[in-house]
Amino acid sequence: MRVVTLLVLAVLLALAVVGCDPGPEDSTAEAGSAAVETTAAVEAICEASPRQTEGPFYFDIGEIRREITEGKPGTPLLVELRFVAAGSCEPIGDVFVDIWHTDAAGQYSGYPGQGDDRADTSGETFLRGRQVTDAEGRVEFETIYPGWYPGRTVHIHFRAFTSEGRLIASQLYFPDEVSDAVFESEPYSARGPRGTTNTNDSVGRDDADLQALMGQVTSTGDGYVVSLTVGVVR
Repeated sequence: MRVVTLLVLAVLLALAVVGCDPGPEDSTAEAGSAAVETTAAVEAICEASPRQTEGPFYFDIGEIRREITEGKPGTPLLVELRFVAAGSCEPIGDVFVDIWHTDAAGQYSGYPGQGDDRADTSGETFLRGRQVTDAEGRVEFETIYPGWYPGRTVHIHFRAFTSEGRLIASQLYFPDEVSDAVFESEPYSARGPRGTTNTNDSVGRDDADLQALMGQVTSTGDGYVVSLTVGVVR
């Protein structure tokens, strides 16, 4: 009888040990879960980016150029955009990309009647440029941090197109805390505090769209780099 009891206890102990040990099925389940999370992350990155208004201040300067400041003062900014196919994440090369934005005073080049003093920048082309995406779908622009104007948060317009037509027109946004830090320095500080942030912008009202178009900003010491991956439907 004692021998039988010991055998039963030994079997129960063995079963308990086996139950605590993650076997091949448990490992497979964990690996499968990790794969699902990774796939979901990739799909999130490669969703089609929201389209937003091109606005009234676009025009084609007819020039390919990387450095677009034309001597305008401001905090240095490198804009890095990468264009990929929505869904597949394949980089899209040989795409024309235009960007345009305001100077530190909140004015666009090429238009009259801007701001309270009705400034006229007709004939000027500052802070506008065009590049062509490389094999990795990337373009870069050397510029300055955009200024603000009433009713709009800080943003950069961009449009991408081929000889067959436009792929997307949209806008790149910046974290408010970064903009606030930049605007404490000259020449931005001469204008006083802004009245519009990401929370009450007249265009980027949809929080999901705003977050999808929010640039990743890193400091370079004397300036910033802003990066954004743009998913487009071809």
